[in-house]
Amino acid sequence: NWDFPKTLVNEYLKAVSESGIRNVEIGFRSLKENKLNGPNFFSTENYINILKIPKKLNIGVMLNVSDLTNYRSDYKKILNKVFNKSTKSKVKFIRLATHFSEIDEVVKICKFLKTKNYKIIVNLMQITEQKEKDISIAAKKISLSNPNVLYFADSLGAMDTPDVSKYVRILRKHWKGELGIHTHNNLGKALSNSLAAIKNGVTWIDSTVTGMGRGPGNSETEYLIIEMAKFSKNKFNLLPISNLIKKYFEPLKIRYKWGPNPFYYLAGKYGIHPTYIQEMLTIKMDNIEILEAIKQLKNGDGKKYDVNLVKSEFQKPIKLSVGKWSPKNKIYNKEVILVSSGPKFDEYKKGIEK
Repeated sequence: NWDFPKTLVNEYLKAVSESGIRNVEIGFRSLKENKLNGPNFFSTENYINILKIPKKLNIGVMLNVSDLTNYRSDYKKILNKVFNKSTKSKVKFIRLATHFSEIDEVVKICKFLKTKNYKIIVNLMQITEQKEKDISIAAKKISLSNPNVLYFADSLGAMDTPDVSKYVRILRKHWKGELGIHTHNNLGKALSNSLAAIKNGVTWIDSTVTGMGRGPGNSETEYLIIEMAKFSKNKFNLLPISNLIKKYFEPLKIRYKWGPNPFYYLAGKYGIHPTYIQEMLTIKMDNIEILEAIKQLKNGDGKKYDVNLVKSEFQKPIKLSVGKWSPKNKIYNKEVILVSSGPKFDEYKKGIEK
């Protein structure tokens, strides 16, 4: 749930910088204030300001364009609220994660955020599910908003390695700037797809330590660093990442069990959103039930994740009720004492007070 201890994050930033990597996406800049997630789900300015960021490291955040769909008439007000001008922020780049149905929105958002002088990355999700014509139209529209980088993402983990050159070719019809790729490891091809992208002129390559990510995960930073010796004059150092893995990421992987398995492989082959598999594994469905559910999702609308579908099909229905009571007026302009019984309070004391 994006809830990483500050000590882990600071050691991670130091290790990544010492390894030779220059850009780190610290987390989401989510607008969903009612979500009880850790600080890297929101990546606020206050949170980023308390981190020890090495001088050579550029920090970025991801914004889901879908978060702004409820604010279409007033999205500039919302963006002004969550993003300062770049001169007043340690954030150097913003990644706009967009579905193809949101292209017109992302163009407007990109143009507006460019006025704040951030480096802007547009991230096209689920590219394997799109027709060539639609990809070409999207690239043409996005080029008019002039982002710094255009990414294509294998969100469903369905991309085969020969497909990489095809997507680069289609995007290059209308996009002449820098390209980036974000791979998922459903089919065990995240690394090979990343390397194929480099060979095709893609200059921004995503990876995570031990491939940590939703479900099957992503391209592994430690393997990519080894492979980069073939492609880059820059020197990369594996040792800081190796030490980080041993101290933090090996225990995390044992606990949370990310990485490829046969169910994620099937999801990649059938274009099923991997969060369905993750949910089924989390609630410990039997293997036969998971396979049956995969059949249903294959023949249904499994490309887009719908939490209600999971709850209705795979769990007992959950009914939530929302009350009207709010403490806001009760505590306004009064002294308030906050009582906490857990060690997490020390971690977030400043944020809670603010």
